[in-house]
Amino acid sequence: MPTPDPVPLPRTGDRTRRPLRVHTVLYDGVEEQDFAGHVEVLGIAGEDLVAQSFVHAEGVRRVRTAAGMEILCRDVWSPSSADVIIVPGAGYGDGSGLQREIRRGILPRALKAAPRKGLVLGAVCTGTMLLSAAGLTTGRRCTTHHIAQEDLRREGGHVVGGRVVDDGDLVTCGGVTSGIDLGIWLLERFLGPDTALFAEEVLEYQRRGTINTR
Repeated sequence: MPTPDPVPLPRTGDRTRRPLRVHTVLYDGVEEQDFAGHVEVLGIAGEDLVAQSFVHAEGVRRVRTAAGMEILCRDVWSPSSADVIIVPGAGYGDGSGLQREIRRGILPRALKAAPRKGLVLGAVCTGTMLLSAAGLTTGRRCTTHHIAQEDLRREGGHVVGGRVVDDGDLVTCGGVTSGIDLGIWLLERFLGPDTALFAEEVLEYQRRGTINTR
């Protein structure tokens, strides 16, 4: 899938353009920084341009993060009403939230059924391994945290260099803080470079590494 042209910014007072709908998938044990980075960045654009939701594959649920925070996912699982779905990571070793979700199989099955025309799937850090468990990275250019890259290759992913790897309808990034760079890249891709630069200015952050695109 080719990278789409940036969506023009609406003029002041223009309410006719639908905002970009971004669903972030949460589950027990999710790492806070893995979702906080892109959520903070995308929020800078404002609700008129980006509408964000926390979702859980099993419906409205309260999740407990890796550090013990409780977050309520109020919105229902609905890939058909999302433009972008982002899956954060949750550690990687035995007993991690990530491995628990892979073994349960509910989230991988929900993700496997999600793809459709116009939907972009994304992942932060080891969240890519949940997409891999769903069979969505096989033969695709992608990346993940360095500790999981060999497993991602073994499961069929085409692991390439880059802090963010954009393969059209699959956009993944490396470890932990790279979620910030993912969020800024998504702003540039969908809303244009001016919006991405504005987010960098607000955050007092300069993007790191490379964006690997087709």
